[in-house]
Order: sequence, then structure tokens, then C-alpha cells
Amino acid sequence: MRVFILIIVLSGIQYSFGQECTHVLFTGKVTDTLRPQSFYNLMVVNRSSGQGVFGQPNGSFSVYANDGDTIALSVRGYPIIEVAIIGDSNCQFGDTYYLESKTQELEEVVIKPLKSLKQIKEERAALAMRETRMVTGIEVMRSPITALYQAFSKTERAKRWVAEQEFKDDQEQILKELLRNYVAYDIIRLSDAEFDEFIAFLNVDITFLKTASELELIRFVKDKFEHFLYLKDQPE
Repeated sequence: MRVFILIIVLSGIQYSFGQECTHVLFTGKVTDTLRPQSFYNLMVVNRSSGQGVFGQPNGSFSVYANDGDTIALSVRGYPIIEVAIIGDSNCQFGDTYYLESKTQELEEVVIKPLKSLKQIKEERAALAMRETRMVTGIEVMRSPITALYQAFSKTERAKRWVAEQEFKDDQEQILKELLRNYVAYDIIRLSDAEFDEFIAFLNVDITFLKTASELELIRFVKDKFEHFLYLKDQPE
């Protein structure tokens, strides 16, 4: 009986030594020696199976893989590290992997501080078109030649056109500052790309823009914004 048991044990030992790993425990850690930090976005992706898991914030990870699988260690801001899995006699594999940050060239970003609503209110009240040389009313009778010159002169018409465009630009700039505040205070949700389109949709009366209270403006803009969103959602 003892001989029989011994044969079984020896056979099991021989089988265990002879078998190959069906699964390998891959453990390791990523680290940045130049800039110690946490790795909340560490992904451990098995390129062979297409499966992936998140690592730990301290950079450590532990996954099972097949012998010969390729594992990618991906951390945002760092080059991807690829590892070929080769299990040892205990069907385990692991190491420490050192990361080096990518060299990035960042474009210059100009950050404009928000104007206060009080500043914008003062600018609204002061909004006016730049004066150009004009003869009107009774002055036309006193200087008809000047009036005719202004009516037909390309130069004078160009001056008026420029003044009108400057006045329009001033209105749009004030409205943009106002909308930036409303977006910042979560009154409306508007992307930068939609500002010009929404301002054109507002079509604000200049007298209302100059004299309205903050509450009146907020109500007006919110109502218009809801209508703006409704029209955008309609199929063309």
C-alpha cells in the first residue's frame, strides 16, 4: 500500500515538473524616478486578448496572462511600454518599469480674466457710436453744400460705415463678456464656438442693452437660449 502511494506521489511530482504554464501571474510596478507621482490612469492592456485593467495609484499592478502574450503598460503623458510574458518555473513574471515623460511643446495660451458684472454694466451704459462729421436738422438749411457733400461723398460714407462697424463690434464684445460670465456662473451652457451664432440670434435692442437691469438681462438671455437650443434640436 505504501509503495502504491509513493508511486502516485512521484508521478504527480513528475507531472508537475513536466507541465507548461497555462496562466502566468504578471506583477510589476511603474515609476517615474525624476518626478514621483501617483498613477491614477495606469492601464495594463493585454494586446493578445484585447483585455485591460487599471493599475493601482502607486503604480503597481497584477494580472494573469498566457505565456507569450504581449502586455502594454499605458500611462497618459508617457510612452507605452510593451512587455512579452515569459513565465518562470512558478508560472510568474514581473519587474519594475521606469517611465520617462514625453517631451511636449505647448502652444501659448492667453487667459483673459472675467470682467465683473459691474464693469460690464458701466460699459453697457457708456455704449455709443463714435461721432462722425454730420450736418442734420436746421443745419442742413444753413449749409446745404455740406449736407450734399456728406450724402454723396464716398469718403464720408466710408467714415460712417467704419463708425457703425466699430459700434457693432463694441456691442458684440460687451455681449461676449456678459455671456462668458453667464457660462461661468452656469446660467447657460454655451461653447466658445457658439458665441457668435447666439449673439446674432439674440438681436439685442441697443436701448435695452444699455439700460436693462442685471435681472432683466439674465431673464432675456435665458429665454432666448432655451429658444436657441430648441431650434438647434429641430431636424433640418
